[in-house]
Amino acid sequence: MFPVSVSDPGFAIYVHWPFCKSKCPYCDFNSHVRERVDHDRWRAGLLRELDHYADLTAGRTVTSIFFGGGTPSLMEPSTVGAIIDRVAQRWPVTDRLEVSLEANPTSVEADKFRAFRSAGINRVSLGIQALDDASLKFLGRQHNAAEATGAIELAARTFDRFSFDLIYARPGQTVAAWQTELARALDYAVGHLSVYQLTIEEGTAFYPLHARGDLVLPDEDLAGDLYEATQSQLTAAGLPAYEISNHARPGEESRHNLTYWRYGDYVGIGPGAHGRLTLDGEKFATRAHRAPEIWLERVERDGHGAAAPDPIDRDARGTELMMMGLRLTEGVRLARLMEETGRTLDDFVDPAALSRLIDAGFLTRGAERLVATSEGLQRLNAVLGAILA
Repeated sequence: MFPVSVSDPGFAIYVHWPFCKSKCPYCDFNSHVRERVDHDRWRAGLLRELDHYADLTAGRTVTSIFFGGGTPSLMEPSTVGAIIDRVAQRWPVTDRLEVSLEANPTSVEADKFRAFRSAGINRVSLGIQALDDASLKFLGRQHNAAEATGAIELAARTFDRFSFDLIYARPGQTVAAWQTELARALDYAVGHLSVYQLTIEEGTAFYPLHARGDLVLPDEDLAGDLYEATQSQLTAAGLPAYEISNHARPGEESRHNLTYWRYGDYVGIGPGAHGRLTLDGEKFATRAHRAPEIWLERVERDGHGAAAPDPIDRDARGTELMMMGLRLTEGVRLARLMEETGRTLDDFVDPAALSRLIDAGFLTRGAERLVATSEGLQRLNAVLGAILA
């Protein structure tokens, strides 16, 4: 297990691999389909941008590395290994470094998984999304249910830690059907499971279908019932939620994602990657160009593909910390808010709205932290909209 300290958000490295075999109809991530990829050129580009950020953040201790995408299991293991090695050369790293890689069932096989493990990956996150063929076809996935469970079993044999994702609140889905699917998932989930409610994002293939009424999602009441059934079933199985969509046995939480939600600093490299860095006492947002080819050209020319860092003032820092921290079942540590901004909770929230939401059972406030209750997590966007001054 990888125990995590609530007092240390960590310092993380995110590596974005933008390429996929196909674009899923619900996906609004920065992912692209290309017939050919020059892996040598991309390896050099990612390493060069990594060096750029290492120069800015020398001396920080790296607690996690995460390869996301896109489909980073399409990367050559030698590229993954080169990046992990370069991180260890340029920064101190914790002796319990978490190194995660996202993978799709269609892009994994035993030899490649063993190569990723040899390269330094110690945790994989599988994009399973559903456990029946009809739902997988609807979601545009390229694998079937048998391939999904086979990939999970392979991950379990190869890595000490693994997780997989499911999507619920699909059209026509009932609570009973979802409970059956969750029960099957629990036959495979050992330490961590991510469950995301299907949402329709602008720019996706699902968006025009939904706008025309050809794709109808469960209504708000049914979506709430599905959420509550998820919490109940996974908690009873020993995988309680530690974040709105993420469940884990104690000590098996994603160290990398906790850095985001606890508002720690992280480097983002690769096309479209974002970062948050504290430099000389000030916090900055970093953002790389989204288009893969333009990003690569800029890295080769300038050493990085990012726009100029944007300073984040203390008001914005407090707002971001609240928006991220209230996603966690541990909530926002008030001391962390003071550390980050030099201000108290009352400087960031509408006191009257906060009092109403506490009285209504959506939030609790103690001496050390502000926490969203189960009902508050289910309605977090509305809660945040009400309290943030």
